[in-house]
Parts: sequence; C-alpha cells; structure tokens
Amino acid sequence: MYSQNDNAKRFVNCYNMIDNALRQQLNLRGGISYTEAVRRAARTNSLVRKYEDTLIEYGRLRNAIVHNDNDKYVIAEPHHEVVEEYEKITELICTPPLALSTVANHVISCIEHDVKLKGVLEFGYKSGFSNIPIFKKGMLIGVATGQKISDVLGKKIYQKVDIKQYIEETSIEDVLKEFMGENYYATANKDITLDKVLSMFQENRKLTCIVITPTGSLMEAPLGIVTVRDIMDINKILDDYDKREEE
Repeated sequence: MYSQNDNAKRFVNCYNMIDNALRQQLNLRGGISYTEAVRRAARTNSLVRKYEDTLIEYGRLRNAIVHNDNDKYVIAEPHHEVVEEYEKITELICTPPLALSTVANHVISCIEHDVKLKGVLEFGYKSGFSNIPIFKKGMLIGVATGQKISDVLGKKIYQKVDIKQYIEETSIEDVLKEFMGENYYATANKDITLDKVLSMFQENRKLTCIVITPTGSLMEAPLGIVTVRDIMDINKILDDYDKREEE
C-alpha cells in the first residue's frame, strides 16, 4: 500500500498528472492510451518531444509497479533517482515557465500607422526596441522590425530612390506593405509557455517575432514580444529549470 511504498506513490502520481495534463491539452478521449497521448503531444510540444522516450518508458514502468490498473495496489517500487527525475519532468510539462514572465520584452509603447518612417527610426533608437508593433484603428497591422526596415531601405537604395525623402515622407504603414504577407510575425495569449514559443518558431522558419496580447487578439494592446533571438535564452531557461533541483 502507499503508506509502505512512498516512491511508488510519488511515481504513480506523476504518471496521473502527466496523463491528465496531456489529455486536457490535446482534448483527448478516454480511450487513448498514455503512450499514444505522449506520442501525439510530442508532435507539437517541444518539452514532451525532448522527453518522449523517457515518458513512454516510465509509462511502462508504472504498469509494472501497479496491479490490474489499481493505483493503490503496488507490487513493486521504483528507485528514488527515477522518481525524482519523473517529478522534475512532470513539473516542466504540467507547469512550464511562461514567456511573458521570462524572456519577453515588455512593450511600453506602440506606433500608429501614419507615423513617418523617420519617427519610427527615432523611436527605435531612443527606446532600444528593434521590434515595434504598428496599430491602425486599434488593430495590430504589423511589426516594424529592424531587419525588415533595413531590407526595405536597401531595396530603395538599389532602386535609386531618394532615401532622405523616403524616410521623411513615407508612413510606416506603407513601409509595412513592402513585406506584407510574408508571415513573419504571430500573436499569442499571455499564457503562452516557453515550449510553445519554441514550437511556433520551429513550425514557421520565417517567423521573426511573436506578439503577446491578453488573449492573442490583434485588437488588443501588446504585453510583450518574443523574437527569434530569444531562442538561445529560452533553451537555457528550460535547461536550468530542469536542473535546478540537482544542485
């Protein structure tokens, strides 16, 4: 019984927490096995994908330490080290760190669509932001990124356009039109996790930034921005998060 097999109790508890979390995340019906839930989650969840083999192996171990799917009838007990590892993986999957509270750059201001490119460049220099959300009538219509603007200016120079005049007279909305439709940014809600951020960048290699709003709507003021440059920091945070209890 549990009172005599604490490691088994902790291990089975991890199994149940992960099983429930994956079913909720993927909206799976009861007939789907734990192993199949892990495999399906691994397709879109970078954390599950990272530990896919271990999770499946521990699922089999769970079936070996309980009798007839009765969690209270324990017939074996896992090693302490195995239990601790399973608990750390469980915490990562069930309560992963949020992007907004870790790597996201918090947005302090937005730019209206009719501001001239000169004003946007000046704002970027003064604020230090290289990814600036652009709004029109309360709706996000694009993100002025340093790289995209640089590409447009290079194009105009190649076309022999008067750059000084272009910068002073062209609205940021018209600049955005130069790379409209490239699918270079996306939106997400305030609860987006670091593993989901990684998945979004992996699924769309053209993605340069993710704008975080309260519900992920284009009609809301942004709370923060995560860029492709943050990927290294995200991986480091996840690694540190995974190892913190080993210290």
